Amino acid sequence: MKNNNEIILSVKDLKTYIYVNNRCNRAVDGVSFDVHKGKTLGIVGESGCGKSITASSIMQLLPKLSRIESGEIIYYKENKAIRIDKLERNGKSMRDLRGADISMIFQDPMTALNPVYSIGSQIKENLIYHTSMDKISMNEKTIEMLKIMGIPLPHQRAEEYPHQFSGGMRQRAMIAMAMACNPKILIADEPTTALDVTIQAQIFELMLNLKKEHQTAIILITHDMGVIAELADEVAVMYMGNIVEKGSVSEVLRKPAHPYTKALLESIPILGKGKKQKIEPIRGSTPDPYQRPEGCQFLPRCNYSSEKCVENPSYHHITKTQFVRCWKSEEVLSYV
Repeated sequence: MKNNNEIILSVKDLKTYIYVNNRCNRAVDGVSFDVHKGKTLGIVGESGCGKSITASSIMQLLPKLSRIESGEIIYYKENKAIRIDKLERNGKSMRDLRGADISMIFQDPMTALNPVYSIGSQIKENLIYHTSMDKISMNEKTIEMLKIMGIPLPHQRAEEYPHQFSGGMRQRAMIAMAMACNPKILIADEPTTALDVTIQAQIFELMLNLKKEHQTAIILITHDMGVIAELADEVAVMYMGNIVEKGSVSEVLRKPAHPYTKALLESIPILGKGKKQKIEPIRGSTPDPYQRPEGCQFLPRCNYSSEKCVENPSYHHITKTQFVRCWKSEEVLSYV
């Protein structure tokens, strides 16, 4: 039996650029990470930091005016290494992987689900393409998936359309679609955005069960550190297309070594500390991606910056599993 430390997806120095009006946005600019079987990697950062573009690169679902410039995306299927970045976007090999081996829960289910097809037919579409089930078996599987997702009256609901579902139920239907073929990797792009906390808790529980029962590897994209603390095993902090810090959840949340990670944690209210607790917002705003600062991208907003920060810092290890991209990491750690 394969162990949980087995790497199932490897992203190496990925660079994905977007071209608009003769200008280039380096949306993902040298990102590297590994995803392990049965583990959850959380990718956290502000809006526009490159989280969703990283996910779209893995799925080969990039917008028309963007492309993978360099780097590697390697999916390990049994004993075979598949270079996803070399596959044609809508070629047969990539379509065979999508939905069967690698699935994605999109940020907004209302735009991701097709309004003119019933929920049941959209789940069955995955089964038609990736399995050899007969019609009766597919109907049974569709009902079973909706039942597992906690949707009441699944026989009736399968015949209904997305606009007849609530936000939480649409999200669960999308998870049912994503999990219909028991994929090896699930990419969840802010799966609980705009949902109330009780529905959030139910969806998180579903994801944890999938990981436990099917050894599914999960890439969880979010801006919420609380979600990361609850669900992730490892966390990668992204800023302006780069991973600035990565490590186990306990390391990064308890001893952040990058000023940006520390600032993110300081901007979150802590339960039980009452109204008088001091919440520090991150000063300034993210730079224009077309007019980036020299050196460290966080330099204009950093409280620890010095003259050295005009040079781009390289990665260095804090512990065996935690690394950071910052000249001032020791100073940041001394204030933790």
